[in-house]
Amino acid sequence: MKRRVAIQMDPIESIQIDADSTFMLALEAQARGYVLYHYAPNRLALENGRLTALAHPLSVRPEKGNHFTLGDPTRLDLASVDVVLMRQDPPFDMAYITATHLLERIHPQTLVVNDPAQVRNAPEKLFVTLWPDLMAPTLITSDREAILDFRARQGDIVMKPLYGNGGAGVFHVTPQDENINALLEMFTQLYREPIVVQKYLPEVRQGDKRIILVDGKPMGAVTRVPPEGEARANLHVGGKAVAALLTARENHICERIGPELKARGLIFVGIDVIGDCLTEINVTSPTGIQEINRLSGTRIEADVWNAIEARLSS
Repeated sequence: MKRRVAIQMDPIESIQIDADSTFMLALEAQARGYVLYHYAPNRLALENGRLTALAHPLSVRPEKGNHFTLGDPTRLDLASVDVVLMRQDPPFDMAYITATHLLERIHPQTLVVNDPAQVRNAPEKLFVTLWPDLMAPTLITSDREAILDFRARQGDIVMKPLYGNGGAGVFHVTPQDENINALLEMFTQLYREPIVVQKYLPEVRQGDKRIILVDGKPMGAVTRVPPEGEARANLHVGGKAVAALLTARENHICERIGPELKARGLIFVGIDVIGDCLTEINVTSPTGIQEINRLSGTRIEADVWNAIEARLSS
């Protein structure tokens, strides 16, 4: 029998097929003869211990404006499929966390990528703090006095929400900036969680490097260079993708964190490095496959499926 893959993701009609990593994973799975299904996270249903999703049979093709076909919806028993790709975008909120609890009911009998319990236990801005010696000076707190003290010691800082994504809510606060009190008030009003305060790394002007690791091994990298006048290098806010090789320091970072990623069942991971510092470990819905493939001649989607198939075989 053909293997069956269910992809839990945001609406497929709205993705950009020349940038979306999930689309590449779907194309590769289809090329390997897998039967694909698509469903949205809000279509999950747990009843009497049985986890199902209202899913559509899916076929994909690299044609802009005509990149997918969905079949008639069916109530799919997720314990009956071989693989579930958990690929919806953050925010990492209670809905996201609830989805990990639900998917934990079928894993590992059905292989969920990434392991849902470990996704829940590894928020990117918290998980990274397991390796403080690889990071820039970092503070996570809601305490105003602690933040002001950190700023007094570090001078140039960056402030960002703990569970933010895509560069949203990231502020560069220079030593001369008079807006820090207003920013603290804004963060308090918008977020119940602590915020992240880090020493500003001027190397970000040369780029923020995204490195993709598959089963703990680096498979490729891309440098995202911020536009003029912007402290964020995210591609969707105007960052430019530039071909990149790994430095000795970056290989060291991957060697340090890779075994832990593999042990946790975090098969597809994206890490961010600025200068010599690890800044985030993205385990929720990593991106960057297409940019790295185009610039480096890799096929990271094949690497991901090779790792998944190795897990299925074992």
